Amino acid sequence: MSDTLSARLQHYRQLLSPAELSRLEAALTRPQPPALRVNTLKISVEEARATWPLWYGWEIEPVPFCPAGWQVLRAGQPLSQTLEYEHGYYYVQDAASMLPAELFTAHDAPLILDLAAAPGGKSTHLASRYADRGVILANDSSVARLTALRSNLQTWGVFGALVTGFPGERFGRWFPETFDRVLLDAPCSGETFRPLSGGRGRVVSERERAALCLRQDALLLSAFLAARPGGEIVYATCTLAPEEDEAVLDGLLRRYPGAVEVEAVEGAPQAPGLMTDGVRTFDPTVQRAIRLWPHLFQTAGFFAARLRKLASVPVEPDERPVRPWAATGMTALSRAEVARLSADWRSFYGFDLGAALETLELTLWRRERLLFAVPQRLIALFGDLPHAAAGLLAGQELDGQIIPSHELITRFDRAFTGARVTLDEAQVALWRQGRDLRPAPATGYPAGTVILLQDECGRFLGRGRLLGDRLRNLLPRRVKGAP
Repeated sequence: MSDTLSARLQHYRQLLSPAELSRLEAALTRPQPPALRVNTLKISVEEARATWPLWYGWEIEPVPFCPAGWQVLRAGQPLSQTLEYEHGYYYVQDAASMLPAELFTAHDAPLILDLAAAPGGKSTHLASRYADRGVILANDSSVARLTALRSNLQTWGVFGALVTGFPGERFGRWFPETFDRVLLDAPCSGETFRPLSGGRGRVVSERERAALCLRQDALLLSAFLAARPGGEIVYATCTLAPEEDEAVLDGLLRRYPGAVEVEAVEGAPQAPGLMTDGVRTFDPTVQRAIRLWPHLFQTAGFFAARLRKLASVPVEPDERPVRPWAATGMTALSRAEVARLSADWRSFYGFDLGAALETLELTLWRRERLLFAVPQRLIALFGDLPHAAAGLLAGQELDGQIIPSHELITRFDRAFTGARVTLDEAQVALWRQGRDLRPAPATGYPAGTVILLQDECGRFLGRGRLLGDRLRNLLPRRVKGAP
């Protein structure tokens, strides 16, 4: 055992017996199996299970608390090198990180606040969990992390998300008693989190832990104030330090007795919270929280709890920032423009855009040469909130024509039945590297046409533009370069 690991676990000697501590140490030194979560907006778990393990030589084991999650015990093909990964058919994350979104109860179309959302794993999980019928305000205070958050939501194919970059502590007073569901995956020390990358972790000073605990308290208070009466809050961390877990819950319970409770979650792992950190005794209901000890669950160390807001509490609202929707440079397409575009895409690509807009209650907006599909409800609720992204990129203008985006096609792949051209194995390999094809495959379409490429299994590979003797590769930058 390394000196670093020994120092990290010193904090847990008062919580575990010597035998348990030894098992925890051993678990943190063993390789951790990677895990993935299937994007059920694009494919069913059953279809993915019947194909991907066979194609890629994966031996998988279901994640017991996430129906769309698998741990990959053996992989012939690395998880990050498949076509499905590049196109957002699954998300690679530790199995433990799949727990928070699964703790929320079912709801047809909830209004959701993800208070510390970057890089976006849990926001994409929430979108899939509610079939992209809800509205997710995905916020992160780190502006540097918003690019990853926005990219992951686009790759996942999410319409109903607004990305913002504000301090999470503000939302409780900006939007008091507004949200049906609030997720707080809080910044934490990560002492017992075992990264998929094999990182060794670090020792957290008491000064740093104290600062983290103060921020966690403030963020959970904000989450509680932002939840409507009857609403749910899930608090989660990737540490097992009780100061950052049970103590934070205990602080909220004591501050608002009778207005909030920790709920028992049916079907959740049997891994109760602690009653004490060795110094303080906590509210007995914190035992309803869930502790995923690595030596018991073969995952990273993780803590999560579902709270319910039982009653309204007094809040002095703060004035929130406002930026009119019109100031974002977005202009709505007219009904005639939508009808014309829908007819064009149905005729050439076989995709019924109008039906998709109606089913998901979306509106189309244009900013310069880009076209976005945004839920009407999102605009009505948060259209004037300054944001980094809204809705899904749906199309782009090219030589006066609007063509469907890569993101829209991967979201509705099988509904795009027209203008598809099959590439052979050698062409597929070049295409996935971001290369143009010379000579262009024979298609019968005129120069300038944007066609859809697929492999011999019918899987969408990307859009290509016919330019004389070559087929120009239009893969998004984030996808190019795959082996």
